[in-house]
Amino acid sequence: MPAMTEPKLISGNANRPLATAIARRMSMHRGVNVGLVEARVERFNDQEIFVEVYENVRGEDMYIIQSTSNPANDNLMELLIMTDALRRSSAARITAVIPYFGYARQDRRAKARTPISAKLVANLLTEAGVDRVLTLDLHAAQIQGFFDIPVDNLYASPVFALDIEHNFRGQLDEIMVVSPDVGGVARARDIAKRIGAPLAIVDKRREKAGEVAEMTVIGEVKGRKCIIVDDICDTAGTLCKAAEVLMESGATEVHSYITHGVLSGPAVERVEKSVMKSLVITDSIEPPASVKRAKNIRIVPTAPMFAQAILNIWNGTSVSSLFEVDTLTPIYEGMYSRG
Repeated sequence: MPAMTEPKLISGNANRPLATAIARRMSMHRGVNVGLVEARVERFNDQEIFVEVYENVRGEDMYIIQSTSNPANDNLMELLIMTDALRRSSAARITAVIPYFGYARQDRRAKARTPISAKLVANLLTEAGVDRVLTLDLHAAQIQGFFDIPVDNLYASPVFALDIEHNFRGQLDEIMVVSPDVGGVARARDIAKRIGAPLAIVDKRREKAGEVAEMTVIGEVKGRKCIIVDDICDTAGTLCKAAEVLMESGATEVHSYITHGVLSGPAVERVEKSVMKSLVITDSIEPPASVKRAKNIRIVPTAPMFAQAILNIWNGTSVSSLFEVDTLTPIYEGMYSRG
């Protein structure tokens, strides 16, 4: 069903550069200026969050662009309060565009007397008035089922496949895709299928959270350029250790493709000092200066994909078409030529 109004974007403070880039891409696609709705999202002295929307949004199709990354609680509250402001201003539909969905790692009860925080966040968003969620590489796909509203979960794998084909042209027969744990095999297998590469697994056994006791490589990586694929890199301890184990097992190079660069604590320093030749992340979380300065960290933009997804939602057309490399190639405008 064709939309009656233009899509309108509004951004919180979590990742303004990405929101601006999405608006710019949508302007190019639409041939009309798509700007961010003017608003102020600020804090009182006691750190209460206040939102004021300066433009009329009555009857509008609104898209709030806000990752719930560090500081997760502040950014989540911004998103909830912005939703409430738009709902009370009579917006027709509110879509939460959450490039990085915080609390996604708390998706089940691993022990007695623990919460399922991802479900709680889903409830909060729905109760606040969100009509639809658009996100990228949920840590656990079943989180989509926590919502009673539509959830579109985009995948970084087709963009990563384009990047790998471009940067390893003529070397694809030397590539080995590696999952850093058994739980991420499906994600790694997807990229391996897209580029026609074999798959290996690093089996890790944890003594306690944040520590890795032992790692074993399942698969033959000797003489291979290994590409580790995962959705989140937090402190980078597991990632750097996996790279070391792969090099000790005979890999010639190790590269990593991780969707969400949380990169907390000593992560950037660890990556810079590691045996990894490169770490490729997306801009789903706004990268700090230390990440931008790091010589072996590279950032792949997600704005082209999100801009197209928003336009598809607005037009009532398929979002799943963006799961295919052939659909994304023209969207990324020759950034990756496949000749």
